[in-house]
Amino acid sequence: MAQSSPAPAADLKGADLATQLESAYEKIGVRGVHRQVVAMVLLGVFFDVLEQNAIGITGPILREYWGLGAGEIGFLNTITFTATAVGRVVTGILSDRFGRRTMLSINLLIFTLGALICALAPSYGVLSIGRGVVGFGLGGEIAVAVVMVSEFFAAKDRGTAVGLINVLGGGLGNMLAPAFGIAVFAMFPGPEQWRWVFGLLVAPALLVIFYRFFTPESPRFLLSQGKVAQAEAVLDRLHYGKITGTPPASGPWLNAVEGDTLIADRRPRLREIVAGKLRRRTLSLGVAVCMTYGAQITMLTLIPTILTEQGYTINTSLLFTLVMQSGSLIGAVVASLGARKLPRKLVLTAGSILGVVFGLCFGFLTFHVSLVLIFGALFNFCVVLLNTSIWIYAPELYPTRLRGFGTSVILALGSLAGGLMPLVAGRVFDVTGIAGMFTLMASLYVIFAVAVQFCPETLNRPMEEE
Repeated sequence: MAQSSPAPAADLKGADLATQLESAYEKIGVRGVHRQVVAMVLLGVFFDVLEQNAIGITGPILREYWGLGAGEIGFLNTITFTATAVGRVVTGILSDRFGRRTMLSINLLIFTLGALICALAPSYGVLSIGRGVVGFGLGGEIAVAVVMVSEFFAAKDRGTAVGLINVLGGGLGNMLAPAFGIAVFAMFPGPEQWRWVFGLLVAPALLVIFYRFFTPESPRFLLSQGKVAQAEAVLDRLHYGKITGTPPASGPWLNAVEGDTLIADRRPRLREIVAGKLRRRTLSLGVAVCMTYGAQITMLTLIPTILTEQGYTINTSLLFTLVMQSGSLIGAVVASLGARKLPRKLVLTAGSILGVVFGLCFGFLTFHVSLVLIFGALFNFCVVLLNTSIWIYAPELYPTRLRGFGTSVILALGSLAGGLMPLVAGRVFDVTGIAGMFTLMASLYVIFAVAVQFCPETLNRPMEEE
């Protein structure tokens, strides 16, 4: 790729620091370091998503192993996603203070510890504690990953880059999770085979921690802290294109002195994201994310158990789930590629309308297994299309000083809905069957479609600083 030259310092005078940074990103373009940073983040998110699917995979076996009821299996899901919500908010606050890179590594360590506790759990109570630890680390990891990646790219590339997180996570991760379960159960038969589902997720996560040491901090965060020299060094590395080695000084990229900041140094507070122009953004996107996360986690948690209760073996149920989850991968890819050209609100509105249609089809037209697989895949396509689009959209709605906190609150609301909705949907299924359950899922997307109309469009607009 041809090397572009930075703007001379004289060209930068008169432009605010945020404009200068956006100009630097546009001149640098997308290079090897960008791809390597995204790849490192994606590795961590991929294993997070496998862990997120673990209760759905092991649920039928855990019921037999400890004689658990459906409510106790549901509680494991609830405690995981409640802890995920807490992890997202706490980590969002800390990432705005201590940095994106630092919190990525810390949360991955927490997630790995939780997976180990689950694998060695001697009782249901200890397993519940392990799931809480996993949830806390998982929530913080994904929230910071979304913010960090969004801050490394110019406006025209930002949506696609963030969308790639959910291509590997919500798309490929959700699709491969059932295959992972089938492979584990084939390699490790016996009543305690569920332990291997949790245990095998520890080693890859530890390897990712090593790679994280080579990930640079976000220049946008560094400038929010007045660390101009460090931000210049990272921009030099991005221009150099290699994550190791000593990059030559190719700046100055910024017309600033040490201590100059993008924004005033003020700690984020909850009332700030529910006041002024941010109130409508937080409330409307918060409602929307609750709807789509509730639908997604219900599918991940209940579909394997519903299929086994209808007479299919666990491997057949996981295989059917894998086929249906293929729609998740396609949805994530479409959202990521479309983010470069398509308005955010258009994608969210159209996707929610399709979610209503395919949800009702799944509920009322699945009288043959082929239709179950087709409409299940189409519904999952809509679910992950919308979730990926929210991951792209949320960081664009908040200024840098509040971006980590605001995004984490949005995703935390989704996690809480993900923990509670399967309990509601499971009760609806017990009373009304699959038709009633998916009528409920479709109604969630009616609410979603209305809610997103109250947010502003952000396509190709620079990220706000104040």
